[in-house]
Amino acid sequence: MSDVLAVRPGDRAPDFTLQASSGEEITLSVHHGTSNVLLAFFPLAFTPVCTSELCAFSDDFSQFAGAETVIYGISVDAAPSLKAFRATHNISVELLSDFRREVCRAYGTLLEPEFFSRRAYVIVDRDGIVRWTFVERELGHRRQNAELLAQIEALA
Repeated sequence: MSDVLAVRPGDRAPDFTLQASSGEEITLSVHHGTSNVLLAFFPLAFTPVCTSELCAFSDDFSQFAGAETVIYGISVDAAPSLKAFRATHNISVELLSDFRREVCRAYGTLLEPEFFSRRAYVIVDRDGIVRWTFVERELGHRRQNAELLAQIEALA
C-alpha cells in the first residue's frame, strides 16, 4: 500500500459533488474564497476507529470552525447508512457518500481489492489548492485533531 495519494500539496483539488448525510448535495468548490476544507476519507461507517475519529471531530467542531475550516467525512457507504451513522453517534460534521468510488479514485484513497477507502486526510485551502495530505499506513490508525489543527493553522 502506497503512502502517496493521487493529489499532492500544490495541486488543485479535484472538484466533486457528493450526496451528504443531510440529503443535500455538497460541492467542494463552493468553499473557494470562504473557508479551508478538511477531507477526512474513512473506510466504513459503524466501525470502531471511524466512529471514534468522527466523534472526535464533533468534540472539537468549534476549534475547526474557529480555524475557518469545514470538515467532510467521506466514505463509500450509501447516504442512508451515513445518515444513520451520523444520527446514532450525534456526529456534527457532514458525511459524504462516495458510493460510486469516483472521488476516492480521483484522490487516490480507494483500496481496489477491498472496494473501500483508506483513512486519509487532505487539507484544501480557500483557493482550492491541496496544502497537506496524510495517508494512514494501517486502517486502525488515525491522526489526532491537534495535529490536523496545527496543519490548518500553518496555512495562515
